[in-house]
Amino acid sequence: EEWLAERELTDCVWILDEEHVWKSAEITKDFHSGDNVLQLLLEDGTVHLYPVDPSKPNLPPLRNPDILVGENDLTALSYLHEPAVLHNLKVRFVESRIIYTYCGIILVAVNPYKQLPIYGDAIIHAYSGQNMGDMDPHIFAVAEEAYKQMARNHKNQSIIVSGESGAGKTVSARYAMRYFAVVSKSGSDTRVEDKVLASNPITEAIGNAKTTRNDNSSRFGKYTEISFDRRYRIIGANMRTYLLEKSRVVFQAENERNYHIFYQMCSCADSAEFKTLRLLSADEFRYTSMGGDVTIEGVDDKKDMEETRRTFSLLGLKEDFQSDVFKVLAAILHLGNVEIRSSGDDRSSSNDPHLAAFCDLLSVSPSELVRWLCHRRIVLVSETVVKPVPKERAMAARDALAKQIYAHLFDCIITRINTALQVPGKQHAFIGVLDIYGFETFDINSFEQFCINYANEKLQQQFNLHVFKLEQEEYMKEDIPWTLIDFYDNQPVIDLIEAKMGILDLLDEECLFPQGTDQSWLQKLYNYLEANPLFEKPRLSNEAFVIQHFADKVEYSDPVGFLEKNRDALYEELVDTMRASTPVSDIHPRPVAFLTFMQYLKLNLYLNFQIVKILNSYTPIDDFEKRVTSSFVRKVQVHLGPGHYWKEARIRGRFIY
Repeated sequence: EEWLAERELTDCVWILDEEHVWKSAEITKDFHSGDNVLQLLLEDGTVHLYPVDPSKPNLPPLRNPDILVGENDLTALSYLHEPAVLHNLKVRFVESRIIYTYCGIILVAVNPYKQLPIYGDAIIHAYSGQNMGDMDPHIFAVAEEAYKQMARNHKNQSIIVSGESGAGKTVSARYAMRYFAVVSKSGSDTRVEDKVLASNPITEAIGNAKTTRNDNSSRFGKYTEISFDRRYRIIGANMRTYLLEKSRVVFQAENERNYHIFYQMCSCADSAEFKTLRLLSADEFRYTSMGGDVTIEGVDDKKDMEETRRTFSLLGLKEDFQSDVFKVLAAILHLGNVEIRSSGDDRSSSNDPHLAAFCDLLSVSPSELVRWLCHRRIVLVSETVVKPVPKERAMAARDALAKQIYAHLFDCIITRINTALQVPGKQHAFIGVLDIYGFETFDINSFEQFCINYANEKLQQQFNLHVFKLEQEEYMKEDIPWTLIDFYDNQPVIDLIEAKMGILDLLDEECLFPQGTDQSWLQKLYNYLEANPLFEKPRLSNEAFVIQHFADKVEYSDPVGFLEKNRDALYEELVDTMRASTPVSDIHPRPVAFLTFMQYLKLNLYLNFQIVKILNSYTPIDDFEKRVTSSFVRKVQVHLGPGHYWKEARIRGRFIY
């Protein structure tokens, strides 16, 4: 009846299509309750009879009148369902070359995959001081709203940039920070706003990589807190990083690359200042050639290296620090080329030039390193035994060492950047910008995708809290006429992952057993979670599992290595060997010996959710007026291929993604 009532406004509907996902059709004959077919005329002139089950009508979504198509705010549409959103974004993007669209308080951005001339200083000044709805949708409008709310209402702000992998989150976060830097000049000689922006090329060099989805994919989460004084001028910034993808250091899938910094260094291998690093071309190192092509079309790694070094200097990170960073990075590349030929053979690598280079660069004893790569110390009741390990275990130890060195170097660089971004002065207010992994689903999904998607489930829950739950509570509090609406609550899938006897609980339990394997863990998942509607065992596989996430159903088809990645073990003997290294400079009191951190911190790759505690503290839990508000930038890729559908959730009585 509701469909029939709304049908009076339009003669067109949307029907599913294998090629275009949705296609438009015109209703050519009145439909009445009880009819078993809806007569339609397709745009190509074909008559289509749409079957309808009278006992359970499933009528196609109605199309908006043409006069509404192209609206700059999706909430202005009469019908706000999946095909309406897709079509409106398509019209704006394809016909008008507009990438931004509002959906209430949310900014939807379509990635054009090219630079657009809409981010200059003149555009920034045009948005400065304007209300969000007075100008065309833009990331600068969101940034201005956050800045204005902070300055006028004295409330700290947070901007959450979310979306799937490759949607353009990092670029949007970068533009938001650039806006703050331009409109709130520090007024001092420290040029702190330039330093805030300068941190981006460095963090992208050490934390971004080419994936099959994105040539510049962030492989870590970053929360940047920009500090302002009482005159709302930038006085500093601080970064928190989350979930660095350490496994990429030692493995890349086909058509992917390692972190950009490695290729930037290899492109400069012949330069005089890098001669001591004994670098080769990127295709000659194991850790940079696994994915095949070591170049990216349109990217000049040598030129990017110049930019990386320039911004290091702008942040005050001197030549000696840079030199030590490059020594550690080169050492990692050489470590990956160390050959381990047979079980427990200390001599198998004694003449290896890459072993020599690694040990020289980090001032490590070659004999000790080889010994503890190829052996393990086992402490028994009455004696201590040193036993050789299988070749595969020795190679795993080598890779574990490389991952941990890189992870600690990464943390060290972020710490030094944060130090450089602090200037004298007391913080009066701040704006936080969160840029974290987007939802990922590839042909082969492993532990990394599981962790990333788990993080996105937590962010989606935060989004739901803001847009639906708290908004409705505010309407009720102010006695505004309002009909409570249902929205998709993803708590059940979060419980599937993190609750007692959930996926992570069973994974941790299996890691405690010395004989635990990925296969035995999988069998426990099948046994304990089979009845959960959000969990599936693939019909034809005993080596995969499926989770129905909020964004898509994902098959984790590469569970081999889940236990090893979760344990993230680095043997104590290797830690002791690295601890005995001599200082390189001021990277760390015992530079490369930043591995001493492993003595008391066992790093698990799965998530540290400090960021969601942080965000909750900035947002209203009980009282909108006493807490901090958030702006959301919802980013999507408009992909019109078959099988890519959007989920639905209600807002203000209409559907949005």
